[in-house]
Amino acid sequence: MKITLTGTSFHLIQLKNHWVTLFFFFLFFGFSNLCPAMELEPRRWSHLPLDTNFAGIGFSYTEADIYFDPVLKIEDAKLQMNTWIVKYIRTFELLQKSARIDFTQGFQDGRWNGLLDGAPASISRSGLKDSILRFAINLYGAPPLKGKEFETYRSEKKTETIIGSALVVEFPTGYYMNDKLINIGSNRYTIRPQIGIVHDHEKWSLELTGSIWLYTENNDFYNGNSLEQDPLYTVQSHLVYTFLPGVWISGSFGYSYGGKSTINDEQLNDLRENLAWMLSLGYPITRYLGVKIAYLGIRSQQPVGQDSDSLVLGFSFYW
Repeated sequence: MKITLTGTSFHLIQLKNHWVTLFFFFLFFGFSNLCPAMELEPRRWSHLPLDTNFAGIGFSYTEADIYFDPVLKIEDAKLQMNTWIVKYIRTFELLQKSARIDFTQGFQDGRWNGLLDGAPASISRSGLKDSILRFAINLYGAPPLKGKEFETYRSEKKTETIIGSALVVEFPTGYYMNDKLINIGSNRYTIRPQIGIVHDHEKWSLELTGSIWLYTENNDFYNGNSLEQDPLYTVQSHLVYTFLPGVWISGSFGYSYGGKSTINDEQLNDLRENLAWMLSLGYPITRYLGVKIAYLGIRSQQPVGQDSDSLVLGFSFYW
């Protein structure tokens, strides 16, 4: 069996049937997710004024080391990924509660390379990511206010607990080729119910968010094969300190577990278990424009997985 990748040819002598070949390439190209499921986002439950628009643009650079079962003879597998993001948020009142809707669209350009049985191999992909829509509502605390009423409430409220819930949907709108095993898009829906709790005291804020990632079936995975994935469970916490209005720093920690994949009713040995941490800093440039910088690290807790480091820069403004 001969396979060619970006001009590099090699033989897979020991792969004697189609399913084993599919499993092999799914690990090599599919295991390193283009957008890690362990997302960390502080202040996602923050109390915001009603009828306000927020927009942002961001860029992140990611490097990752990818680890495989030794029998696959893949060594020094690495990923370099550039990601550009645009985001829009609109706040409103629903059932006498403060609510918001977020829309996020990204574009990615990535390159994977390594040694397969001693021979170099590499592949590149670029294109639009799957679109993300998030609806969130604060069930307790954070009353629906706007204008001066909101400013007065925030200046006087020194201690507050907020409980919120959200539903996130990723749509299969990203760049996808069904004859390739690595893609920017996923060709399936991902649905993520979330619950969050925030406790504010003076200048400190402690946040906790739990999520379940539910995946629909990709029935056009790699030349008509079927890909399914078990739910992934994640929890994340953030400790935020606000120096002045708009000037804040946060430390974040996250954990994820689950997400085993199944191809044509054959389950793969690709359990996801990750630890993640992030340091973030927010600073206002003007009254309406702010900047955020962050470092994100993710480490696999399984022998098969990936370790990644990302630098993030973002700008946001509101009206």
